[in-house]
Amino acid sequence: MKITDIVEALDLKVISGQGALIKDVTGGYVSDLLSDVIGNAREGSVWITLQTHLNIIAVASLKDIPAIIIVKGAVPEENTIKKSNEENIALLSTEKDTFTVTGQLYDLIKKE
Repeated sequence: MKITDIVEALDLKVISGQGALIKDVTGGYVSDLLSDVIGNAREGSVWITLQTHLNIIAVASLKDIPAIIIVKGAVPEENTIKKSNEENIALLSTEKDTFTVTGQLYDLIKKE
């Protein structure tokens, strides 16, 4: 499944990292704790978080996470947006809460 498929199916807003939209996704991971993501997220996962600071891009880059979904309409910092473009990591946004978007992503990936 491509990130573009997820954006379309979940009605997500693309904030930055448009070049990454063609990347494949193999699963998902949900956490707001960076050390948890570093220790447990798998390469190719979409990361769902409320975090918006620059360090989310560093963690995504370290773990080969192609996309981050920021929930509850939180707005990423400008330097986070800039770095996501530099690292080719899709930064996506939704007004939905974590529970809702996680369930929708799970159902979507499970169908694959």
